[in-house]
Amino acid sequence: MTSSVKPLIPDDDADRLAAAFGRRGFMGAGVAGGLMATPLFAAGAAHAQAGDAEITVDQARTAPIPIVLPSLGSGVAQQITDVISADLANCGLFRPISASMPQGTPDFGSYKSMGARAAVTGRVMDQGSSLRVEFRLWDVMTGKQIQGTAYTAAAQDWRRIAHVIADVIYGRLLGEQGYFNSRIAYIARSGPRARQITRLAIMDQDGADSRYLTNGQWLTLTPRFNPANSELAFMSYANYRPRVYLFNLNTGQQRLLGDFSGISFAPRFAPDGRSVVLSVTRGGGSDIYTVDLTTMARRQITSSGAIDTSPSYSPDGSQIVFNSDRGGSPQLYIMSAAGGDAKRISYGHGYYGSPVWSPRGDLIAFSRIANGSFSLGVMAPDGTGERILTQGFTVESPTFCPNGRVLAFCRQSSAGRNGAGFATGINTIDITGFHERALPAGSASDPTWSPLNK
Repeated sequence: MTSSVKPLIPDDDADRLAAAFGRRGFMGAGVAGGLMATPLFAAGAAHAQAGDAEITVDQARTAPIPIVLPSLGSGVAQQITDVISADLANCGLFRPISASMPQGTPDFGSYKSMGARAAVTGRVMDQGSSLRVEFRLWDVMTGKQIQGTAYTAAAQDWRRIAHVIADVIYGRLLGEQGYFNSRIAYIARSGPRARQITRLAIMDQDGADSRYLTNGQWLTLTPRFNPANSELAFMSYANYRPRVYLFNLNTGQQRLLGDFSGISFAPRFAPDGRSVVLSVTRGGGSDIYTVDLTTMARRQITSSGAIDTSPSYSPDGSQIVFNSDRGGSPQLYIMSAAGGDAKRISYGHGYYGSPVWSPRGDLIAFSRIANGSFSLGVMAPDGTGERILTQGFTVESPTFCPNGRVLAFCRQSSAGRNGAGFATGINTIDITGFHERALPAGSASDPTWSPLNK
């Protein structure tokens, strides 16, 4: 950052953030990140192979999977149980059932009478500065152990262990990767609507363990995760000049992403994390640029004379979807990541914006304005199969969870006189339009979902 720009957070705050995130191992991963996994085998019990107990997601939407989830103990053990249960219940695909913890092999006959398809057993051992959590997942129909793992991690990482276990249950029973061990960065809002304080913030995907990353001195918007490392890109009005900055989650430090002559905004990282694509104003319009994060070399990839903005890469990095009014109204276009000709893909009624490519590559989510109200929807990358998932006064800023199954977005209510009744928060919804729910994040907007914290 140049010396003329006031830091967004004081150095002592940055040091505290560095310490907090360093202990957490955020975006960190695996054994190297401080979470050790050891296989557990059930003596005398049969073992299910991967896929033996799988149930399709479509089946689970219609009839959530009943799973026996007894308390793992008191204190932190009960907290771990509660987080696992909430993760499974909140996705709408499981129905946790309380029961007493069995000694040894579960009573499958009793669990069958409850209607359960799966069951969990385990225990938590508090080792002072660390925890060991032994976890087993059982197929109630066959009596086979599906998974057995002991997780060891620092005591303060108990929530991470719980999310990892919930991901294992999700993955083994549904046949696709879970997404519970992830985070959402967002903009926390406070104060009157006309004079709101905005802070860059981060929380677990369930809305817990929320932390501010900036102090609210300047208007801050549109955070975006780097898929390859512990970094966020965001827009700040520091010194009343809107520009894109990079924030390092491990150190708490930030730097300016290129000193463009115009306003820079709407950043997105490339899938490999080595570059950023963003918009830069030019007269009455804006163009799309890429910036190499190693060399800081910039390259202009659109020059339509229109407003080209909100670029988002395909998962393989070969294409970019973006919003442009080059045809007379804001619509969605796709082009090569190197630039060149762009193809329009949105043809429904209204104005389209905020496109984001699914990590699976099969869908593009968007917001649409028509007849004075907002819709949130998805379409295939060629523009076919458009579906509206939800509607409202304002529904915008969609972001996919790591496995592409769920979207988080901002939902706002209308304001009455003097702003009365206005509310803004973060909701999640399945890509089929199933199971919309509000996250307990308070007044918030601009969500962006992290990769998995492996």
